[in-house]
Amino acid sequence: MIYKKDANFPYPVLTNTSNSYESGGFMLNVNLKENTDTYRFDIEYEVESDFLKQLIARKQAQLFLIIQSKDNKFFKLQPDERAIEIAKSRLSINTRTSIQMSIQATTNISFRDNEDINDFYQEFKNDIVVPKHALLGFSNTVIFEGSSTKPFDLFERKIDATLKSDIKVELGSEMIVIHYKNEDLQFTGMPMSGTLNNPYIYMGLQKALHRFATNPEYGEDGHVYLDDVELPTDQLDAKLYRLMKAKMVYELDVDSLDEVIYKISDRVIEKYATAVKGLEASGD
Repeated sequence: MIYKKDANFPYPVLTNTSNSYESGGFMLNVNLKENTDTYRFDIEYEVESDFLKQLIARKQAQLFLIIQSKDNKFFKLQPDERAIEIAKSRLSINTRTSIQMSIQATTNISFRDNEDINDFYQEFKNDIVVPKHALLGFSNTVIFEGSSTKPFDLFERKIDATLKSDIKVELGSEMIVIHYKNEDLQFTGMPMSGTLNNPYIYMGLQKALHRFATNPEYGEDGHVYLDDVELPTDQLDAKLYRLMKAKMVYELDVDSLDEVIYKISDRVIEKYATAVKGLEASGD
């Protein structure tokens, strides 16, 4: 479970608010990234107790990452592990997700050699022995309110009856603009009309990413290593850059556009196909 308030234990537990330990705490920071298939949690933490650090190093204590969303999930962490990737098939994250780290004993632990606890416990620490699986510490809670990097945020739709084609995809100063010759081409009024527009989303992403990949300011010969690129000054490219970085895309070239779109687009084609099948099944 995730501890969101102070809890009482009959022995010293390291937290950021308890005074069981003389000083220090258990600090956690998490950066969440995701693509179509995977969540990646980049983790920074500090256990400010030498006694607990030694227990972890000797495998007498185990670190856990606890992710609370639709349900609670526990993941073991090695002492030097600073990132874990979890398949989306194993984890469901909703708009509000809480993350915490804990330390649990893997064997009976005597506090006889614990010099980090406060004076009150120092007087009788020789008598303190906590059992296997007991909680030894828990961190602050990191809360995510949901992803802010959605591919649809890149798009704007307009109607232009003067178009000489049915649709036109234009790369604006900040947005990918899809011009429709008439409203019917947006499937307006039909069930799941938004999803039925996903092929246009795909086309827009292809065009914008092709321009990004072939921009000589970002790479050579149509190949871009995103870690080597500073945040673009062009606002649309900056949005694409942030989206790709958030979705764990590290390289882009003209031959990998479709693979990149798959990673950043939240399954737009799969959702489109499901919508069409649903309409067929319902007789619409």
